[in-house]
Amino acid sequence: MNVLDAIRNRRSVRDYSPQAIPDDVMDRMREAMRLAPSACNLQPWHFVMVTSEVTRRKLGAAAHGQLWIATAPVIVVACGRPQQAYPRMGGSGNSVDIDVTIALDHLMLAAVAEGLGTCWIGSFSEREVKRLLDVPRGVKVVALTPLGFPASADLICPVPEAARKPAAEVFSQDKFSQPLS
Repeated sequence: MNVLDAIRNRRSVRDYSPQAIPDDVMDRMREAMRLAPSACNLQPWHFVMVTSEVTRRKLGAAAHGQLWIATAPVIVVACGRPQQAYPRMGGSGNSVDIDVTIALDHLMLAAVAEGLGTCWIGSFSEREVKRLLDVPRGVKVVALTPLGFPASADLICPVPEAARKPAAEVFSQDKFSQPLS
């Protein structure tokens, strides 16, 4: 599968099979995150691969009751180290959120290519997640994603083109108000 096909086929999966992810596939998932670019190649990230069923259930509760995430055999908790990030990112402070997000997006696209599903989880109690996983002070939990085989093949399919905004609405040329020519 090429990258554009993975992008077209990626969608949020909220129902997972209990099937284990083979070790070689997990190796490729970790490698997809590890190889992601970051500002000045500082790689200010750490990923906790949660496989314990008990801990996955607790993470679902910490994700404001999104208990379904525990049905996936793995929950990836994407953490950032702000002190290690590039400090001058335009007007947004340091690069930690962007760098971690790029790595997690690499995972999500690599997962599609392997027939796996993911779902970006941004609604969670950071304090509770940090407590559950012994995340050190000064490390930020950026996002979580369940990772596993979808419970149904129907859950991996292209997002209908009609569900996307038209190009004329999201692109301009040379100036914000200048339509593409």
